[in-house]
Amino acid sequence: MIKKLSLYTLALLGGLVLFNSCKKEYETIETLDDRTIAEYIKNNNLTNVKDTLGYHYQIITPGAGAQLLNSDSVYYTYDFKHTDGRSIIKNGDYQIPGTFLGYTDRFGFLTIPSVRFTLSKLKRGGTARVIVPSRLAFGKNGNTTLGVGSNEVIVIELALLAESKQHQIDNLLINKFVAANKLQTTVDPGKRVQYIVSNVGTGKEDLKTTSTVKVKYTGRLLNGTVFDSSTDGVEFKLDEVIRGWTETLPGKVGVGGKIRLLIPSDLAYGSKAQTDISGNVSIPANSSLDFDIEIVSITNK
Repeated sequence: MIKKLSLYTLALLGGLVLFNSCKKEYETIETLDDRTIAEYIKNNNLTNVKDTLGYHYQIITPGAGAQLLNSDSVYYTYDFKHTDGRSIIKNGDYQIPGTFLGYTDRFGFLTIPSVRFTLSKLKRGGTARVIVPSRLAFGKNGNTTLGVGSNEVIVIELALLAESKQHQIDNLLINKFVAANKLQTTVDPGKRVQYIVSNVGTGKEDLKTTSTVKVKYTGRLLNGTVFDSSTDGVEFKLDEVIRGWTETLPGKVGVGGKIRLLIPSDLAYGSKAQTDISGNVSIPANSSLDFDIEIVSITNK
């Protein structure tokens, strides 16, 4: 009986040692997170940093207007960074995600509630910074695809845009694109497609909404990615393509004419993403588009 009791006691003691070892390891990671965060705050001279629910946040600019609800639609930007300032992943230069405020913590690679909690403290136009301990971010496994190491603290810079509608975001991004590329564009009264005619061609009055046209074209996202092109020419009725073409081309160019169109997403493919023949997304949802178009022929019946 004494021998059996001793073995039982040893097994129990072994379990307690293992439990305490795991507990100590967790506390060590927590302590390391806290130390890294404290050093980051000190080294970057951050003020008004608040600690809540295990993460830290800093309101940089509070924004303006009414307090937002989780059911409100918002557009925001994000930039995940290492504590040394190197960017890990951010929304594209010409892609601004829009969703309900309550869903702003959902990313394809991770759900981070602290992002939603922090954005909920802002009003439109506000900016903030979130400092996320490793245990609430990518944990001990990190993320090799994104280049995030084991038990790494992550900093996320956030901006809640003042715009609340997709057409406002489209106009914002197209204007940003025009300015960045120093383009001289024209916009017809009451319209939103911006265009540049580099060659009028002949017979521009022949190009009507109901015309059948043969064109050469290249279509790009605003980030420069080519999603489609035709160098040999393709023929179609002008009233059967996207509205940005149908509503803008008539009367602008004739045969041999060349025009560039910058088209807001609602006059292109809207909120429906487009896929290529392999099933891969070629045009993300709510993408404004950049087209170079050359008119090869015009047919009117």
